[in-house]
Amino acid sequence: MALKQYLQFKLSQKLSPQQIQLMKLIQLPTQAFEQRLKQELEENPALENGKETKEELDSIDEFDNSDDEYNDSETIEADDINIDDYLSDDEIPDYRTQVSNYSSDDEEKSVPYAAGTSFTQHLTNQLNTFRLDDNERNIAEFLVGSVDESGYIRRSISDIVDDLAFTQGVYTDEASVEQILQKVHQLDPAGVGARNLQECLSIQLHRKEKYPDVELACNIIDKAFDQFTKKHYKKLLQKFDITEVQLKDAIEEIERLNPKPGGSYAGNNKMVEHVVPDFAIKIVDGELDLTLNGRNAPELHVSREYSNMMKGYKEAKDKSKSQKDAVLFIKQKLDAAKWFIEAIKQRQQTLFVTMSSIMHYQKEYFLTGDERKLKPMILKDIADQIDMDVSTVSRVANSKYVDTPYGTKLIKEFFSESMTNDQGEEVSTREIKKILETVVEEENKRKPLTDEKLATILKEKGYPIARRTVAKYREQLDIPVARLRKKI
Repeated sequence: MALKQYLQFKLSQKLSPQQIQLMKLIQLPTQAFEQRLKQELEENPALENGKETKEELDSIDEFDNSDDEYNDSETIEADDINIDDYLSDDEIPDYRTQVSNYSSDDEEKSVPYAAGTSFTQHLTNQLNTFRLDDNERNIAEFLVGSVDESGYIRRSISDIVDDLAFTQGVYTDEASVEQILQKVHQLDPAGVGARNLQECLSIQLHRKEKYPDVELACNIIDKAFDQFTKKHYKKLLQKFDITEVQLKDAIEEIERLNPKPGGSYAGNNKMVEHVVPDFAIKIVDGELDLTLNGRNAPELHVSREYSNMMKGYKEAKDKSKSQKDAVLFIKQKLDAAKWFIEAIKQRQQTLFVTMSSIMHYQKEYFLTGDERKLKPMILKDIADQIDMDVSTVSRVANSKYVDTPYGTKLIKEFFSESMTNDQGEEVSTREIKKILETVVEEENKRKPLTDEKLATILKEKGYPIARRTVAKYREQLDIPVARLRKKI
């Protein structure tokens, strides 16, 4: 009995790699799935895209019926063909073509990159406007090379001095590096090369014409940055002996500045990310209509050429060891192609069934767009409905987007826990968060509401939740504490 259990365990372990691969396929969003598909087409010549002909289907059926014979590796033999030509790396089969079954209204499949010179090169080119000797230029170029994608130099001057000596053979001191850094601060975009936010804002303000608002803004950033960031407006009014109007105008000047000067440069060659919806929900004649992005449903088939090879080997009389090895290779590729095609079908079905269940569960929301109509829904609710594992639903929800009449949404945003209101009804925490957002938006910004006051207001609206729960929801919504929401 123990031996039988052991054998069953080994069998389940043997099947697990394919299950793991299927789960990985399910998790992939559309663009990543396309890359995985392209990789599989390139690596497996027995897999081709496009519709199957009747002859190809007959060929695959014949191959399927002979599986039993080929499954015993000892009985596989081969005829006398040129195996070396078949296995040649130089051969470029015509299956290596890009997937083309996109519907005409799908989004552009390419991922654009910003064009032009790099951000570093853009800064280096500007150094030519300064009169620098060789040693100074080496230091300047090293500083420019230390600028990160946000436009900052995050390293200390002492570390830069050490690195110049060890990696560039340039021996200098902190005062000399500081002097060259001041020149780097003159480069465009304004604020580049700063070591922190305060210095970045200061550099930008000092480049502006010295209007009263700008001069006051300079003083605030240079002499009272800590009080400014903490919004201690009363202390600023006293420190600079100014009116509220003057302070407001100065703060508006600061708010116009760019806290990340590097991010504004179009030539930094950063990839521009585009979200491609995996599903689309439309309202047709008052009913919800769900479609899966066609790019997730490629037409694939097993290579007819490879299937014919198997048939040829089966019918041959004279067979050799090398040809037998070739047959094993071909069978492996054919098995992998068949499995991949089946896995994609399972992926499509899993995605559609899962999203369909979510859509019907949240039917009121998708018909109206009112987030207050979102019902409490956890992963298990959907998993139970479609008889799948919670982890499978999670893989769909966490990485997929759906195009709705109200914008493109991340599917996991439709999930939320529940709480009971003062009427004893189950309501979604998303509904409470939406009301919390609205209350904060409508508050008097001169006297923002504390978490305790927010809890009181929510209780009055029929949602009895504790202050600490309000704080948790506020943080999840990226809403700052009351003091940091204050405006003058």
